[in-house]
Amino acid sequence: MILVLWRLTRGYRLRPWRSPYLRWRLETYWGVHADRIGFREFWSLAWRQRKPLFRYLRWAGEMNRARHREPGIDSGGERG
Repeated sequence: MILVLWRLTRGYRLRPWRSPYLRWRLETYWGVHADRIGFREFWSLAWRQRKPLFRYLRWAGEMNRARHREPGIDSGGERG
């Protein structure tokens, strides 16, 4: 789960509210317009939606682990 979060915040680890990917996620799933997401809005929404957010991160981590366990897939995701 931490690895997924680390990857999602690449380039924005000290300021995740500026991550285009996370802003898109928040806008898509919770209806908050991406242009309005700042420090306060990001952390407030993350706290209010922490259960679904953790559920998503756990699921993404499981998918990542399953992908790496699948025979015939190298570390780059290419079938070989």
